[in-house]
Amino acid sequence: MAEIHAPGLAHHFDSYQQQKEAAFFGMWVFLATEVLFFGGLFCAYLVYRSANPEAFAAGSRELDIVLGAINTAVLIGSSLTMALAVHAAQVGKRKMIAAWMGATILLGGTFLGIKVVEYSHKIHEGHFPGPNFVWHGPEVNVEMFFNVYFLMTGLHALHMIIGIGIMLVLIPLAWKGRFTPESHNYVEGFGLYWHFVDIVWIFLFPLLYLLDVG
Repeated sequence: MAEIHAPGLAHHFDSYQQQKEAAFFGMWVFLATEVLFFGGLFCAYLVYRSANPEAFAAGSRELDIVLGAINTAVLIGSSLTMALAVHAAQVGKRKMIAAWMGATILLGGTFLGIKVVEYSHKIHEGHFPGPNFVWHGPEVNVEMFFNVYFLMTGLHALHMIIGIGIMLVLIPLAWKGRFTPESHNYVEGFGLYWHFVDIVWIFLFPLLYLLDVG
């Protein structure tokens, strides 16, 4: 019964292993709902793209592939730093948890900063959907592409902002020694969330930026 009062072990669990299994089950259920959410958006993308192939190709040509590729590399790097943070939690290195999460925040912030630059360019060019949308090409329904672009990338960016906010809470806890090799479910569970967000972008990049390549 002494383990019930061990650091990091909630009173309603009998062991760290039971607590870990419950935490991971809850996280996987949450991620399943996220898959359904983004899956619906991807299905909508496929429907509208099939109905407007020329418009989607024309809209895609207006995106900056270089910035999109840089952001892809940045997010892949953030997955690495997040994995290193999880490993540090598994071996009980509290300072390294904080350091690698700090690096992940820096990379996530870089990604968001680049998206702000991209959004600013599109808005300046009149490509933000709405009454002021401007398109001078022969293709029709290009505004639909930018509807999809801003919706999908905007929701993805929102998930990243939420993730950065969570890390800002986890870092002080890690620095204070809250996470140990026996009890680090928050770090490991959040790692799954961050990797999921990165994977979503891996799909978004080719679907939005590479439509007219080749």
